[in-house]
Amino acid sequence: MAFSPIRKVFQGVADRRQMFRMFDRHAQRPDRRRNDGSSLYAGEWFEIGQAEHDYMFEVLPPVILAVDMFALREFLTGSITSIFFTLWIDGRARYFHSYCDLADVGSGRRMREAIVERESRPVRAMTRQERLEHIWSSTHDDYRGYAGEGWPAPDQGKRIVTVYGRRHGTTSKLLDGLTDAEISEKLPVHLRYLPDAVAA
Repeated sequence: MAFSPIRKVFQGVADRRQMFRMFDRHAQRPDRRRNDGSSLYAGEWFEIGQAEHDYMFEVLPPVILAVDMFALREFLTGSITSIFFTLWIDGRARYFHSYCDLADVGSGRRMREAIVERESRPVRAMTRQERLEHIWSSTHDDYRGYAGEGWPAPDQGKRIVTVYGRRHGTTSKLLDGLTDAEISEKLPVHLRYLPDAVAA
């Protein structure tokens, strides 16, 4: 389940309900009590609206890291905390949430650079991994989880989602094992036909 590379986990602008859901996308992980999950959260980011950004600024006294970014004083796990950005991209202000490791002095700067690079692309596109992350972020907890004892040992602990098969009924399948057709079916219509992006 280890991740850590910087990655976009939701396509579009998350509203307040979606934002709070994505604050803990890995709440169901089976090793939650034994492992702090830092590598799962570090590097995740998604876009939010100005109202959500301002709301989080006012919830608790923030740690100001720079003119365009602040962090929450409460840590999610280990040295991982929420960092919120106000970034000017293509001439307009946009707002983002990310998880960065404050023990790594350069993590906020690298996150900022990665977001600006990703969102400055002239063609709107998604990588396969971004499609999978969006599916995970937008799937209700009842229809996503982690492979347990009934799965082959190498797959246990990996993320699974419910798939609706016409012939075989409802079944669970590894998120990373979804076919292109299954990914398309699980994405909202406005995201299904975006061009593929080459992973950076």
